[in-house]
Amino acid sequence: MTLPSSSSSSSPTATHKYDVFISFRGEDTRVTASSTKPDRDVVWNELVEAIRDSKLFLVIFSQDYASSKWCLRELVEIMECKNKKEHVIVIPVFYKIEPTHVRNQTGSYSRAFAKHERSCDRKQVQQWRTALTEAANLSGFH
Repeated sequence: MTLPSSSSSSSPTATHKYDVFISFRGEDTRVTASSTKPDRDVVWNELVEAIRDSKLFLVIFSQDYASSKWCLRELVEIMECKNKKEHVIVIPVFYKIEPTHVRNQTGSYSRAFAKHERSCDRKQVQQWRTALTEAANLSGFH
């Protein structure tokens, strides 16, 4: 009797390098702040690669998540992966904020978007709004 090898054609192929990617606003969730200032373009490119190579996403929505353009850009990438790839899971976690504030962009999210609309490209702001609404409509944790 012969057992199938791990390289048999019936076994699924791994398409993800990472199991989990966590998106969060560090200032809202960290106890200490880092004094290191890495090259933002290099870090962003590495983050996008990590997002694209992940299969599960925890998005921790906090009071000031929407004030961070960086977090919103991450979220757009995450939701694009979810919409383009099979077997990608996005789990929202609502940390000290109501899901309806995220979904409807009210409260601190409304204030953050008022600032973004004055300083950012309209198309980009709309992408952020759409990604927030989409993510907040997923089943998650409060």
